[in-house]
Amino acid sequence: MSTFLPDVENGAKPGTYANLVDAARRDGREYSKIWDLFAFAPETMHHLSHLTQGIMRQPASITAGMRELIAAYTSYQNDCRFCTKAHAAAASELLGDEALVWSALKDLESSPLEARDKALLRFIGKVTTNLPGVIGEDVADLRAVGWDDEAIYFAISACALFNFYNRWITATGVPEMSPEAHRLQGKNLARGYVRD
Repeated sequence: MSTFLPDVENGAKPGTYANLVDAARRDGREYSKIWDLFAFAPETMHHLSHLTQGIMRQPASITAGMRELIAAYTSYQNDCRFCTKAHAAAASELLGDEALVWSALKDLESSPLEARDKALLRFIGKVTTNLPGVIGEDVADLRAVGWDDEAIYFAISACALFNFYNRWITATGVPEMSPEAHRLQGKNLARGYVRD
């Protein structure tokens, strides 16, 4: 399947992502069409991949696995199926529990997540679907269940980043991949975001 922007999809500029796309096409392999978006403007998208790496992987008091769950949860709230599947796969890889990840996405309250993790995802849901309703007491409630400001900062940053990605991916028509391709993508994302 193609994106909504065939001139972008076929307009790769030389660089890492163009090489990845060329190799996948040459070998007849399914690949993540987000690579086409990165390949179209590599000088700009280089910064986006590094920003994503920093937000999602910089050592912090919130784990990379929880940040990936936030990415998947944000994407699920926005009904961005590509990002939901990609980041649920990455969260599953990092947390070691695919059933836990999907239970949190589909029914947070009955999932076996710890209470403080549920509180954080409730907050992320509010940031995504009711931003004007977010108030200081919401953050204070997160502190009360054990999240420190560094963790909250990275949680908010991951949520904001994936609200961007969800709109970018959906509006450009990046299609979902097969379950196996998403699982492989999750393994790759678990290792990081920079492909330079």
